[in-house]
Amino acid sequence: MKRFWTDVTVTAEGDAQGIALDGKPIRTPGRALLTVPTRALAEAIADEWRGVEGDVDPRAMPLTGLANASIDSIARDPAGFATTLAKYGESDLLYYRAEEPAPLVERQRAAWDPALDWARTRYDVHFETATGVMHRAQPPATIERLREATAARDAFALAGLHHIVTVTGSLVLALALAEGAMTPDAVWHAARIDEDWQIEMWGEDDLAAQATAAHKADFDAGARFLALLLN
Repeated sequence: MKRFWTDVTVTAEGDAQGIALDGKPIRTPGRALLTVPTRALAEAIADEWRGVEGDVDPRAMPLTGLANASIDSIARDPAGFATTLAKYGESDLLYYRAEEPAPLVERQRAAWDPALDWARTRYDVHFETATGVMHRAQPPATIERLREATAARDAFALAGLHHIVTVTGSLVLALALAEGAMTPDAVWHAARIDEDWQIEMWGEDDLAAQATAAHKADFDAGARFLALLLN
């Protein structure tokens, strides 16, 4: 689809905010009205449409894509989506530590322990950590509390959270970001400790660098989407 519109405006749609192209409301691929909870998010999505030159490239419109997913997919079964997402809490990145070398062990401890400490206090839970990669079961009460914390979010928040969880492999880090306990930079750094260590030791090839860039773009979109839901 090529750009056919001149003006992009944000419109009030009841308690929500919509986006219109030359006065006609944008609809999702499922033909629902594209409306979002906050003016800030609506303006950011409108800016994606204002920035289109020539053909529409969905890859250049990540906020629009997340809003579409929220409305067309997640909103149909938010509880089921949240339950699937919360399963990451059963084998969170932060639970599994290196045995050596000492500098890597210390980096993990310094970045990951504060996040787990925050979650312990915030959700009144206990975590089992281990060295190596063998699965360590978490207490059922912990899994349930993390599921509840995830399920408490609406479809839009779940969409943003999904990007963070799947990129980082950590539900704890994603919840800390969503609740403002950690900054996006701190979460990205914590999630990348093992990869960055390997790059320092052995370097990074072009394919790995491209994958990292794609993951970072997804992460940034999710983090921005979550932030705009608060404004």
